[in-house]
This record gives sequence, C-alpha cells and structure tokens, in this order.
Amino acid sequence: MIQIKQITEATQQDIRLKNQPFKIWGKMIPTYINETWNHSIERLPADQIREMCFPDEQYDYQQMQSNTVFFGAYDQDTCIGLAVVQKGFFKYDYLYDLKVDQGYRKQGIAQMLIEEAAAWAKDHGKQGLYTIGQDNNVSACLFYLKAGFRIGGLDTEVYRGTVQEDKKDILFYLDAK
Repeated sequence: MIQIKQITEATQQDIRLKNQPFKIWGKMIPTYINETWNHSIERLPADQIREMCFPDEQYDYQQMQSNTVFFGAYDQDTCIGLAVVQKGFFKYDYLYDLKVDQGYRKQGIAQMLIEEAAAWAKDHGKQGLYTIGQDNNVSACLFYLKAGFRIGGLDTEVYRGTVQEDKKDILFYLDAK
C-alpha cells in the first residue's frame, strides 16, 4: 500500500530521488481563442521518437525548507515518488517537480502526490497549484490535464538563446478541492 507523507528532516535523503527517462513523441500545441485555451498534439514520425532524461537535481533540504515542502510516495520505507512544492507569491503554489519511479508509474501515485500537495496549498491559504510542462513532453502535459489541471499560459521566450530554443513552456493550473 502506497502512503504519501511530507518529507521531514529525518527523511530528507528521499528528496534525492533519481530522474528516469521518458519518451519524446511529439509536441503539444496550445491555442488561445476567445478567452479559452485548447490544444492539439503534433506527433513525431516513428523514427524520430526518442528518450530523454532530465539531469538529477541536487536538492538541499536545509537550504530549501523555508520556502519548499516535499512530499514522498512510499512503498513501505522506500520513497518511490516525489512532489516538490515551492510557496508561491500569488494565489497558487508552484509544483516545482513531480516524479514517480518507472516501476510504479500508471498506478495513480502521481495523482496522489498532486492531491496531497494541493490540499497542503489550500490549508496554507492558496487557491491551488501551478506547474510547467515543456511542450515536447507530451505525456507529462497530457497527464497534468487528466489530473485536473488546465492550461493557463504559454511561455515562448524562456529557452531563447539556449540549445533548447525550439521548446516552449506550457503553464498548468489546478484549483484545490
């Protein structure tokens, strides 16, 4: 049975959960027409589908604890999922990171982490959470929509002048229940 718990100083080593690869198989194309966000998916040809893995973060619990809360998903004593939430300035806290070990994916664990993080945000006076998905990480973007987030913006400038210039960030918002 998977349990979601807030990571404390005693379990701080669990914030170092390793990143694992995911497939890049297309692009999400958001559109904003008549005050409404929609999206379409542009699929890559089969020979261009590839795997990508983000570099592992070097989170420092001591440095981050004043403005960050960490939630772990545990299978007994093993951390198999992580949600990192940074306190926001406005109505939403920022879901900075969300990951689940590959062997545990598609079991509702990421949804459980989001629900715990959103409840925490609400308990601390926020309306909910927001997060960012790169437009080429279609699986993550679709997951956020399925998890109840809605598209709330598109950042076309964040990667300008970098090796990732062809990417854009999609902003997703979730109101806590």
